[in-house]
Formats: sequence, structure tokens, C-alpha cells
Amino acid sequence: MHLDVLDLRNFYYRTQLGRAAQKAIRDQLVALWPEAKGRTVVGFGFAVPLLRPYLGDARRVIGLMPGPQGVMPWPAGMENVSVLCEETRWPLETGMADRLVVLHGLDTSENPSAVLDECWRVLGPGGRALFIVPNRSGLWSRSDKTPFGFGRPYSMGQLDAQLRKHNFVAERHQTALYVPPSSRRFWLRTAPMWERVGHRVSSVMSGGVLMLEVSKQLHAPMRPGLRAAVERPLRVLEGMPKPVAGAT
Repeated sequence: MHLDVLDLRNFYYRTQLGRAAQKAIRDQLVALWPEAKGRTVVGFGFAVPLLRPYLGDARRVIGLMPGPQGVMPWPAGMENVSVLCEETRWPLETGMADRLVVLHGLDTSENPSAVLDECWRVLGPGGRALFIVPNRSGLWSRSDKTPFGFGRPYSMGQLDAQLRKHNFVAERHQTALYVPPSSRRFWLRTAPMWERVGHRVSSVMSGGVLMLEVSKQLHAPMRPGLRAAVERPLRVLEGMPKPVAGAT
């Protein structure tokens, strides 16, 4: 079930906890994709808080927001790039996106398989997508104080398997949100420290969200038989007499 766009906006832009979460996730996104010069960057769900770093150099930035969630204009004070769309029919040409970020789009959908089909369609050959979902073993998926407590939580193995079924190739994975989902001043003030520690000991600490980067690789179709003709085949039987009918 999709959350209301007003609730998402209020969390990410009007609460200290939401701003801390936005920064922690966006920092990891920028570490994976430092720039997007000349590329088309698309966000689906409520990914716009993560896309601001690409407004300056990307060829185009588009924020797709599904109908059940609702839409808001973004970015503030600039030309609007957010679009209301059907969850499984996006107003984009096939292969248009070079980079795709999905946040609060897969885990909140009632038809995740169709969403992934649409992700595959709009992503260009060799393009990269980043799926961000609640971690089922993290604290954030257990708290209804944040949007990550309402989506469908995943393990990394579950997320990887679901994406592979739709022909995506896993590239890199990361986690974020090691700070507890608390609005207390101590946790908010020390949030950057917890993120640094968490990434160093990620095998021990569980981040609140999983981030899996995948690519779209198109392979040449395999045909039966030899893949290449032999231009000058060896004639190993040359010089031998041809068989005569009836000869013993």
C-alpha cells in the first residue's frame, strides 16, 4: 500500500529524523553514482529527495510518482520535473532512462512484478538502477514512525532473487540508516557517526534499508548449430578413391 505523498513530504522535509534519513541514503547514492553528466535520471515512488545532486549536470531529471501515492511539485523554486503516473504504465519511451532510482515504489506496490517489468522497459541497454527497500532485519522496518515501517521488508537475498527473475544483473549492494529511528536529540546529533561505524562493521550491524544496484544487459540471441561458419574447412578425405557401388 502506497503512503500519501503529503506524509512522505512531511517526513523527509519537515522532520529532523526524515532529513537525517534523506542525507544518509543520498550520501550512499552519490558514492555509487558521483555524477550523471549527459544522462537521463529517473526516480520512481518518492525518490525525489535523492535526486537533487543530479539537477545540475544530468541531461534530464524526472520524478515519477504513482497515482495511489499522489504527486507534489518538485524541486521547490525551480521548474517542476515531477509527474503523476500509473504505477505500471509510465509516460516514458522504452530505453529512455540511463539511471533509475526506486524508493518507496517497489516495497509499497501491490503488483511489484509489473513494476519491475516497467523498470526493465524504460531502462536503456547498459543502464543502471538502484532499488532501495526496508531491511527486514533492521530497526526501521519495525517502527511505524517512518515510511520504512509500512513497506514490504526484504532480505538482500530476497531482493536479489526478485530482480534476477526480471533479468536484472546485480552489480553492487549497500546498506544505510544505522542510526535508530528515534527523534531524540542524542541519536540525531550522532547520526553521521553511526553511519560511518555501520559501514565499517556492516557484517555485525544491520542498516535500516538495503540498496541494490543492478544493470540491464542485453545479450545476443543464441541460435542452434555452429555460431560461425568455417571459411576454409579441412578436407581430410581428399585423395582417397570414391566408393564404388557394389564393391566389397
